[in-house]
Amino acid sequence: MAATKLYILDTNVLLHDPNCLYEFKEQDVAIPMTVLEELDNIKDRKQSVAQEARHAIRAIDNILSVASSPTQITRGVQIKVPGTDDSSTLGKLSVYPDHELTSRQGFLPSTTNNDNRIINCALHLQTNDSHRDIILVTKDINMRLKAMGAGLQKVEDYRKDQLVSDLDLLSAGHQHINGMFWEKVDQVKSYQKGPHTFHKVSPDLLADTYVNQYIHDDSEDFAARVVSVDHEAIILRDLGHEHLMQQNCWGISPINIYQAFAMQSLLDSDIDLCMLNGAAGSGKTLIALACALEMVIEQGRYSKIIVTRSTPPVAEDIGFLPGTEEEKMTPWLSSILDNLEAMHEGDERPQSSVKYAIEKANIQFKSLNFIRGRSIQDAIVLIDEAQNLTPSQLKTILTRCGKGTKMVCLGNLAQIDSNYLTALTSGLTYIVERFKDYNGASNVHFEGVFRSSLAEYAEEHL
Repeated sequence: MAATKLYILDTNVLLHDPNCLYEFKEQDVAIPMTVLEELDNIKDRKQSVAQEARHAIRAIDNILSVASSPTQITRGVQIKVPGTDDSSTLGKLSVYPDHELTSRQGFLPSTTNNDNRIINCALHLQTNDSHRDIILVTKDINMRLKAMGAGLQKVEDYRKDQLVSDLDLLSAGHQHINGMFWEKVDQVKSYQKGPHTFHKVSPDLLADTYVNQYIHDDSEDFAARVVSVDHEAIILRDLGHEHLMQQNCWGISPINIYQAFAMQSLLDSDIDLCMLNGAAGSGKTLIALACALEMVIEQGRYSKIIVTRSTPPVAEDIGFLPGTEEEKMTPWLSSILDNLEAMHEGDERPQSSVKYAIEKANIQFKSLNFIRGRSIQDAIVLIDEAQNLTPSQLKTILTRCGKGTKMVCLGNLAQIDSNYLTALTSGLTYIVERFKDYNGASNVHFEGVFRSSLAEYAEEHL
């Protein structure tokens, strides 16, 4: 059956998900020549997006390499999923020579504007291939607006990896019960296992709960974490509100229950991945760093702390900075140094205390460019500004986790700097949803801003 739709892909879609060519089912896909040129310009840059460009180019080549002539590439080559012979459910991939289009009425000026060339390609196909829907797919909001303004009837965002339709639906990692939790419980089976107390309750009490979700109520007593969920029962690990609030790591104690939940998950040896998200000034980095110092220096559970972050300009600027990799990374990791200084501001010699902590905890600042391909052993890894990473990039980092290593993702979905991401398509949003049912992962959304009254007011009113 002939495809009823033809999807025109923008460059940013291929960079966002290099495997997107296999996601359009039985429909056809076309790549303008301008997109190939942009991928070629990006693939040799010294930044993380270059790997996505090379990956996309290889994916295109794997499909088109079976073509017997240039004409077949223009008309379309059947897409086959690597490692399989079945192509019945996929459409065709073609390369459209948009550079051959000449300026005419209805086209956007395209002499030096690649976006306009791609839009003109879609407009031309819409006019000359009227038997099917022509759909431009781009993650660039402004490009979508320009395309619609130029007369393109169908323009879409690429949302294959978008797991939630509204940010309000994103899992917060904790659930508040109105009133007193135990007053709502008819039957409970409690038991002791080692130093911990567990409660087995009816699944009807906690709708839509999941493993490692934190539960609390209006009392100053009850707090628990979900251990397991099935159709017969939910098992809760009793944490105790007072006990959570009395936690202390490297001189830092939680200010509210959300920070306490985060501290508990960071210190729990059964949790390998902690995802902490919330507003600027809510204490994410401070809590994570304090727990990391406690576990490395005081408890000896890890041998080092590796700190990295998304640095959009780092690839272009890092080579021009003097010094070693860690010295080059220092300007982009100043938030870590700021928090270290805040933790030791009451010391007699604060700078000496900060230097001691960095050396004693073996804190290493690493660029994301050099984490690829490594296997990180016996370390706690703090991934700062994780909201600026794509799902593919976060997968690359998380798969570096070796034996005895804990990963901590820190981010604020309201502060995305990437041109290719929104709060809904951010890698941080993606892994929060993907790891909901994994018993080795926890997620905590921080509430409140404690940096200053000005920061709190700005967060609420701007």
